[in-house]
Amino acid sequence: MKILVAEDQAVSRHILDVSLRTWGYEVTTVEDGTRAWEILQGDDAPQLAILDWLMPGMDGIEICRQIRTSPATRSVYVILLTVRSRREDKIRGLQAGADDYIIKPFDRDELRARVQVGIRVLGLQGALAQRVRELEEALSRVKQLQGLLPICSYCKKIRNDRNYWQQVDGYITEHSEAQFSHGICPDCYVQYVQPELDRVQGQVGKKP
Repeated sequence: MKILVAEDQAVSRHILDVSLRTWGYEVTTVEDGTRAWEILQGDDAPQLAILDWLMPGMDGIEICRQIRTSPATRSVYVILLTVRSRREDKIRGLQAGADDYIIKPFDRDELRARVQVGIRVLGLQGALAQRVRELEEALSRVKQLQGLLPICSYCKKIRNDRNYWQQVDGYITEHSEAQFSHGICPDCYVQYVQPELDRVQGQVGKKP
């Protein structure tokens, strides 16, 4: 998992870098918000970002807003890092688009837990997006039966686009993803099958 750290304070940036790498993450660190935003817009950009609220260039709040308004970055999970602990500051950060909020100086165990939450959320988002793609592909393959279909009043064959008459099951199979398994309904069993069985049994009973 790639993680972007944008923090202008050298000590805090170093602690974040070392901690995240120790936990097995691939880390990119920058000192200002402008550079962070450039990285987030690049190819194969990190999907989790830890952003300081106050830093040169774009601050963390501004980056959050940009992330949420751009289709290419909308799914990035953002943890806002700041010394501001007032309730209204937290609300402001979350309203700007942050997913989580950590107060400095931060506890390493808390940081690790919040990063793990972010990764789980990203995993769920990825699984959901894949499922949506699969459903869209399935829908694109479905052929819809539309319009008025001429059907014989006696044999129930359907006249196709080539003006040929064919069985209903064959026509539907050609024009949809449906497949048929054949059976016998109770009415047809009584009308057709049972008389034939009676006839065959009668012939067997007549044999010497």
